[in-house]
Amino acid sequence: MHTLMPVPSEMRWGKGRLNLKTPLKLQLPATPDPAVRDAARRLLARLQGPAEPATGPLLQIRYGRVGQPEKFDEERYSLRVTPMGVAIDAPTSLGVLRALATLEQLPVTEKKQRYLPEVDILDQPRFVWRGLLIDPARHFLPVSVMKRNLDAMAAVKLNVLHWHLSDDQGFRVESNVLPRLHQVGGANGYYTQAEVRDVLAYAAARGIRVVPEFDVPGHTTAWIAAYPRLASNDSTYGVSPKWGVLNIAIDPTRETTYSLLDSLFTEMTTLFPDPYFHVGGDENDGRQWRRNPRIVAFMREKGMVKADGKTVDKHQLQTYFNRRVLAMLQKRGKTMIGWDEILGPDLPKEAVIQSWRGKKGLNDAAKLGHPVLLSNGYYIDLNLSAASHYASDPLPADTPLTPAEQKLVLGGEATMWTEFADSVIIESRIWPRAAAVAERLWSPQATTQNVADMYRRLDATSARLETLGLRHRSVPSAALVQLAGSPASAVPLRTLAEVLEPVKEYKRHFQGFKYTTQTPLNRLVDAAPAESDVARRFAALVDSVVLTNTPAPARTAATLRQVSALRAQLQRWQANDALLQPLLSLNPSLQEYGPLSTRLSAVATLLLERLTQLQAGQKAPEAWLKSARATLDAAQAPAGQTELAIVRGARKLVGI
Repeated sequence: MHTLMPVPSEMRWGKGRLNLKTPLKLQLPATPDPAVRDAARRLLARLQGPAEPATGPLLQIRYGRVGQPEKFDEERYSLRVTPMGVAIDAPTSLGVLRALATLEQLPVTEKKQRYLPEVDILDQPRFVWRGLLIDPARHFLPVSVMKRNLDAMAAVKLNVLHWHLSDDQGFRVESNVLPRLHQVGGANGYYTQAEVRDVLAYAAARGIRVVPEFDVPGHTTAWIAAYPRLASNDSTYGVSPKWGVLNIAIDPTRETTYSLLDSLFTEMTTLFPDPYFHVGGDENDGRQWRRNPRIVAFMREKGMVKADGKTVDKHQLQTYFNRRVLAMLQKRGKTMIGWDEILGPDLPKEAVIQSWRGKKGLNDAAKLGHPVLLSNGYYIDLNLSAASHYASDPLPADTPLTPAEQKLVLGGEATMWTEFADSVIIESRIWPRAAAVAERLWSPQATTQNVADMYRRLDATSARLETLGLRHRSVPSAALVQLAGSPASAVPLRTLAEVLEPVKEYKRHFQGFKYTTQTPLNRLVDAAPAESDVARRFAALVDSVVLTNTPAPARTAATLRQVSALRAQLQRWQANDALLQPLLSLNPSLQEYGPLSTRLSAVATLLLERLTQLQAGQKAPEAWLKSARATLDAAQAPAGQTELAIVRGARKLVGI
């Protein structure tokens, strides 16, 4: 079975193979696009080493013209592998880059031989906009981190980096016209303009566009700390060390606000060449505007009141602000993007709406004639499962949109906000789950509904990403050794950590531990996986055992193997607490996880009892079920901002 991710549009497999013992010889057009040439050479170096053979089977690449990703240029391609060589054909160089990403996933190692299976692939994306938002505004992310994630994006055919560069906690780009923005807002890290251009070039070489976001009028505490004249009140602000929605907004009634924005956007629209420019617009409830008599008077003068004729309407004022900003961007040839809060009947249709609060925002915007993007369902910072993201679709089968409105759906973006992800652990919070979003946005809807198969291929994708230099697996592993003090001591700690997950959504803010921008992210919760592979496989094994549970004489060898594997896993968990508690008791940073270790052992003991009952064909006694329910309810309780991920599977095995 293939492990391709995203799944191509069409595949026909043959019986032959191309042995990679003989290196491939690269054959390019006479004047190749440097991006294609370099990508092909990088691929061949990973497949067969840096030497370029003079003879051998060909990797033949043909394309019509250099692609223009900013114009949603064609990304379709054909890829053919035969025992004689490899042929890639595409209308544009972008299609070649996508074909090379597919080719890199094809090699098979079997009995010490490596080969490419014979295959014909015709492929094209379902959506033209397949993005990943990365947020260095909250935790600064060095250029090296951005480049590693761009490599991963290219590997799974994501084609837009949404670079969230300003927020209450930071302004991360050097500005020559307004230098206090980066001097104050980027005091703990910012990108020089040379570094920005370096990232842009790196992305372009991989067929990835970069869309910057400078969030206004809310999420602007760092702006106001640098330039107090932007404030909507007389308070003095510093760059915020706190998380959460602060509802601090710049003043949209002063002309000096617009002159400053005009100066900044003139500079930044030149620095960032993409025709799209994101201005945020989210999470501003207008409280500062309503509390300022001068701003209220402005709103009344402009007729910005609700239907009662008395109450001032914050949304009308923000729409006024949006229109002013839109005019600035249009003057510079840019298309404005904003989060779904900016949507209103008076917003010009040229503005793109990015829906994060629900599908309703996407549908409403499309019905009003706006191009739209979906991020609702793709918030990977919430530590939800890849399956939950995979289930979200910009155009589900039951979409209420007309065919004309559906054409306005550009695609979607996975979003990685960084309150709980710094430059060390961010890759473990993005990958591999973002690959499930990439597949949803690239692959045909009808052929990507099998969640179990998605996870099978996601496992292979995760391993491939590690070979590209991603650290989503190596960093958590090293963190466990550091927490435990030695590789040997890390063994029982790993047994616990691999069945823990951080609490979901934004519950970490509310579980007795106060986080700021300076809080180190070096506890066990930060080493735990966003989605536990061990817990998922345990749940799948439980499903198999429960489904195939039959009287002893009818059990197959496969059923017995499943039961044996399940019992062995439970016995490891049962014994682990005694091995781990001495380490937990001696390490202050690990003591809070002691209850979870104890609960894991208790759940394992309970499930071993249930497994014995099932094997004997016995019904669980009511008193035992009552006790089991209490044990599992207790096991569900979080500790150290983590929770045991095996409880759902345990409940199924128990039958409650």
